[in-house]
This record gives sequence, C-alpha cells and structure tokens, in this order.
Amino acid sequence: MDYDNSVKNRLKRIEGQIKGVLAMMEQGKDCRDIITQLSAARNAIDRTMGVIVSKNLEQCVRENVEKGQSTEHLVKEAVELLIKSR
Repeated sequence: MDYDNSVKNRLKRIEGQIKGVLAMMEQGKDCRDIITQLSAARNAIDRTMGVIVSKNLEQCVRENVEKGQSTEHLVKEAVELLIKSR
C-alpha cells in the first residue's frame, strides 16, 4: 500500500507532540499537562490508524471487486485490526 502525504504529515505532527511532551518533562511541567498532551497524541495515533485501515480497506475492496472476488473477509480483517489496536 502506498501511504500518501496526508498520513505521513499526521505522523510528523504526532512526532512533534511527543517531542513536546519530552520537553515539558525536562522543564518539570505539571503532571496533568503532560497527561493531557499524551492523551492528545494517543487520540491522534488512533485516528491515524483508522485512516490507514480505511484507505487500505478501500483499496483492497476495489481490487477484489475488479477481480470478481468476495470482499467480506476484508471488512472482517479491517474490523479486527481496529479492535486489536484498542
């Protein structure tokens, strides 16, 4: 699967968030502020995983439809991936 720039940009933003958390720790910032930022990073990761799974699912479904193959197993796999990531 090819990953477009929007997905890569999401990950770069997440990387920046994590670096920001490390800086906050080095500065001795309050625990609540650090946890808030970590929670935001986790949510961003969750959303990015959803985007990757949905784009992959879309691509795989198209390919299977073109080949005349079933797509049910693809949807099941995608749901399992999302459940596993939680």
